[in-house]
Amino acid sequence: MSEQQATGDGGVAATAGPGRLYGVGLGPGDPSLMTVRAVEVIAAADVIAYHSARHGRSIARSIAAAHLRPDHIEEALVYPVTTESTDHPGGYRGALDEFYGSAAARLAAHLDAGRTVAVISEGDPLFYGSYQHMHKRLAHRYPTEVIPGVTSISAAAARLGKPLAEADEVLTILPGTLPEEELTARLASTDTAVVMKLGRTFPTVRRAMERSGRLPEAQYVERATMSGERTEKLADIDAETVPYFAVSVVPSRIADLPPATTAPAAGADAGSDSAAVETPASPTADNEKASASPALPGEVVVVGTGPAGPLWLTPESRGALAAAEDLVGYTTYLDRVPLRPGQRRHASDNKVESERAELALDLARRGRRVAVVSGGDPGVFAMATAVLEVASQDPYRAIPVRVLPGVTAANAAAARAGAPLGHDYAVISLSDRLKPWEVIAERLHAAASADLALALYNPGSRSRTWQVGKARELLLEHRAPDTPVILARDIGGPEESVRTVRLADLDPTQVDMRTLLIIGSSQTQAVRRDDGTEIVWTPRRYPEG
Repeated sequence: MSEQQATGDGGVAATAGPGRLYGVGLGPGDPSLMTVRAVEVIAAADVIAYHSARHGRSIARSIAAAHLRPDHIEEALVYPVTTESTDHPGGYRGALDEFYGSAAARLAAHLDAGRTVAVISEGDPLFYGSYQHMHKRLAHRYPTEVIPGVTSISAAAARLGKPLAEADEVLTILPGTLPEEELTARLASTDTAVVMKLGRTFPTVRRAMERSGRLPEAQYVERATMSGERTEKLADIDAETVPYFAVSVVPSRIADLPPATTAPAAGADAGSDSAAVETPASPTADNEKASASPALPGEVVVVGTGPAGPLWLTPESRGALAAAEDLVGYTTYLDRVPLRPGQRRHASDNKVESERAELALDLARRGRRVAVVSGGDPGVFAMATAVLEVASQDPYRAIPVRVLPGVTAANAAAARAGAPLGHDYAVISLSDRLKPWEVIAERLHAAASADLALALYNPGSRSRTWQVGKARELLLEHRAPDTPVILARDIGGPEESVRTVRLADLDPTQVDMRTLLIIGSSQTQAVRRDDGTEIVWTPRRYPEG
């Protein structure tokens, strides 16, 4: 963007040679919200250009009308199509590209004649604005300045009187024209959101809000700061009444918290923007409080966080963690979840699963929204079973319980190695803490004799050191010594390592609780590629006979 040439009083100077191009943001609709700079540029420009539909009415022109002079040259850039179909050989996109090219040529003729051209647009010129199409075609050829404007998003938040985002909250801006599934996923995974371009997209947006669980929070703002402005809860809006110039706002959750519920995070300055409540683990005390204060049922959501940090979280899981009032889980897994003001955390040791489940259900019985945080997929050797087992008993049968899937360790480890689980496979835990070793050995024999690839969870720990060696002996009865074995440790974490060894060379001392083993079938291949990396894969086609 070129530097502006300005007069001493901030006006626009006449130039020798090509004229200057200005993209002028007019704000959301109220002329009094135009910036001083926008008024200056319009007043001094030779040419005022604005976009409109074929009806010829331009909202941008109506906002700036009081500042237009009789001697202004006006260029109405009229779209050939808006939402209707077209017989243009290039289709809708082709028709628009041709229009933008023609409009840019008209403005270029003025600029070549030395005239100053101001392209005015409602809101901000570079935020979903029509001006940006002129900018892309002209700014590299002529001196250009963009005058920012107040966006419809800012106007909507101001009219609602609700903050858009606070502290570490993430604001997501979405066009309502996205597919419903995409809208749903993005709404579920973000803290706060604004959905624009409603109109005919409103039914899709409303369904996405409902499916993502954000409908109770969602607000509706129509024609913010303009004549005919309307604000209501989104759930109460009749789709037939919604114009294009309307937005939906899912405002800050933090802003709605009463001040008493927030306290500085550990190590944070009391005057900073970071605030969180962290409740130390005290299952017994919390259970007593819960039992003493029964209320309408809340909900328990068992959330899988994947094998490591935020990159492994699904959008649905992100949304559930953000919406929870209480987080219950093993300390290591809770540490993966960002601190949020107003949330209470109930951390405990990894061997008290039933107690954690009971605590979560008791909290929900008091009307709390509770997320039980689990590693990997909560339904694979994790917390979903513990929660459902307790939820099947009195007095918890009426408490709503949902289980959200996560990336399980076997799939994460397999992806790092290649595709060793590309055909039929079995998943077995080597831990004999909850089932006898005899059962484990019988299942290893059965799976190995069926020539299934194997994913072995919980292979060893400081208190269990012999199971890996014994499993290797059992598997060698059915597998060749050179069968590929993948040792995947701390997948997704800072100490991640993936190694492939022969089954005969599997060393139990190299395996700990953070390691997952994948044992290939008779068909599994380990191949070293030209770049020196080794990949392991199991063919999908199994030999006949």
